[in-house]
Amino acid sequence: MANLVDSVVGLAQDSFTSSSTQLHPLGTRAYTTDGRRYRYAQAGATDLVAGTLIQGAAPLANHLARTAPAVAIGDTSFTFTPGATAGAANLYAEGYLQVDVTPGAGYTYQVSGHAAITSSTAFTLTLKDAIQVALTSTSRIGLMPNPYKDVIKAPTTITAKVVGVAGYIIAATEYGWLNTWGPCSVLINGTPAITAPVINSGTTAGSVDVWTAGAQPTANLVGAMMQVGVSTKYNFVFLEID
Repeated sequence: MANLVDSVVGLAQDSFTSSSTQLHPLGTRAYTTDGRRYRYAQAGATDLVAGTLIQGAAPLANHLARTAPAVAIGDTSFTFTPGATAGAANLYAEGYLQVDVTPGAGYTYQVSGHAAITSSTAFTLTLKDAIQVALTSTSRIGLMPNPYKDVIKAPTTITAKVVGVAGYIIAATEYGWLNTWGPCSVLINGTPAITAPVINSGTTAGSVDVWTAGAQPTANLVGAMMQVGVSTKYNFVFLEID
């Protein structure tokens, strides 16, 4: 068991525990004394397997670029009307609201919570941050889940940013720590050379491939090999995700 710290303050959940109770804010960064880094995350509907590459939840297109209601400066609650896609209660808790068309363009606010989302039906959205520039029906707003909420094994065609590697089994819907920096055992695809940069695999879910000039345009840099890679094995990679 590795004890984790946030700067110099000890944290409540160690680096090998899967917890049904959330003990830290999603995305909390932690460190071990040897310099490895971690991020606190919640697994999606499937267990996270040790040594596999993990991505965030995919954004929902029908919850982006929506028409804003009139919202005054200082407000922390207003109605949001999604497109024809439903969503669970608090899907966006600890996530973000963006404004992509003026008035208010360029601002990002953190979401506190909301009830279950019904397709094309307005719901009340509560923010942790107060609105800084008043919104009008000209504004366009969108929602993005926290990158560390409902995370999944990275598929061969990733649909969200790579956020870490599961260093142990984190049970479905439970909370735990993802490795993001430093030495880590990772599932390998192919035979990358020592020090070779590796990216999310386009052929084997949850694994890494060697980076090439023709790599898929959605490739995320994962890190560099610390040994010669052996395909289908778990080898040392120096993570450089975060």
